[in-house]
Amino acid sequence: MRSLTNVNFDQMTKPDFLQYDPWPSAQVLLNALESSALITRTVISNLSKGQETVSISSNLNPPHWEFGHLIWFQEFWVHRHRAPSNPSFLPHADALFNSSGIVHDDRWQVQLPSIDILQNYFSDVTERSHAILRSGSLTPEQAYFLQLAIFHQDMHNEAFAYTWQHLAYAWPVERGPEVALLQTDSLEPTYIDMPASQIQLGSAPHSGFIFDNEKWQHKVAVPHFSISSDAVNNGQYLEFLEAHRDSGMSPLVSPPLHWKQEGGRWYERSFHQWLAMDLRAPVRHISAQDAERYCLWRGLRLPNEHELTALMLSSPANWRHSGLWEWTSSIFMPFAGFSPDPYQDYSSPWFDGSYRVLKGWSSYTPEYLRRPQFRNFYLPSRSDHFCGFRTCLA
Repeated sequence: MRSLTNVNFDQMTKPDFLQYDPWPSAQVLLNALESSALITRTVISNLSKGQETVSISSNLNPPHWEFGHLIWFQEFWVHRHRAPSNPSFLPHADALFNSSGIVHDDRWQVQLPSIDILQNYFSDVTERSHAILRSGSLTPEQAYFLQLAIFHQDMHNEAFAYTWQHLAYAWPVERGPEVALLQTDSLEPTYIDMPASQIQLGSAPHSGFIFDNEKWQHKVAVPHFSISSDAVNNGQYLEFLEAHRDSGMSPLVSPPLHWKQEGGRWYERSFHQWLAMDLRAPVRHISAQDAERYCLWRGLRLPNEHELTALMLSSPANWRHSGLWEWTSSIFMPFAGFSPDPYQDYSSPWFDGSYRVLKGWSSYTPEYLRRPQFRNFYLPSRSDHFCGFRTCLA
């Protein structure tokens, strides 16, 4: 018979997602929802006529479909109590906006409601969430699903930002600078010596809201390594491109899509504006594959997930965040003992060995999602999101 010594009876009786306390107050969640909703409204309402029509791409969604999806998600998990049998406020919403049931390319083919209907749907769902929060008394289940819906909307707001950047649309939301910290002018990076250590990877029960791929916290031994104090900057990456061009090295590495050269000067596009390139700013929109080509040329390597987490957990006195999601060499896989939370498609479908872990955050990530434990993940071929990288000595 299994010994019950050291068994936590609270964990035996509660599903994992109800262990993500302490729960924020209703007012804190109301503020977060209002902030997230304002960004969504501003982005969608400022689309010029015709801009909602975009070419099929594996890296983005049609803007009005994405708007409808994030509304549907909040309604389904918060107000319909994740039961398809509970009717939607919008007819046929499940068939239109459930991302688990509609193939990606089919999102361009469905007949969407008018934008006026979608905006009314958004207002209706948001106001119902406001009503729950204004009641001032939340059950743990309500607190969990409201946070899930808000953070899901935040992620789609960030997806709007990198989609707008990809499409060269004007970004209508007042935000902080994309790159908050400038780097050294030197093309030679500075490295921090990180002694061998043990870190806590992942998140523990009762430490606040987490996503299921963070379960559960466990100790990891991290051998000695040396990591750059700054992410690779535009000047360093330009040197790499020019070396490849001048030597004829293969494979040919093309400049990022948001770069151009005119009259001997380099320019970098920020949304719809071309600006003189700041060589000290962290290079962005670089795929993991091109980051690894850079590392190979320099005789360096990407950090793995353990190393980049160890850096983020260390004192920030000697290193600077890039304001970008940063690539690692680690494949996105579950921790031992993983089990999915109610939104089962958040992590589980992507544990196929194709995706790469990124750590950190971008300038478009809300403060409350900027946690060392957070695990982002993308295909290593993608560069459209706000991503960069730093290096380790090989």
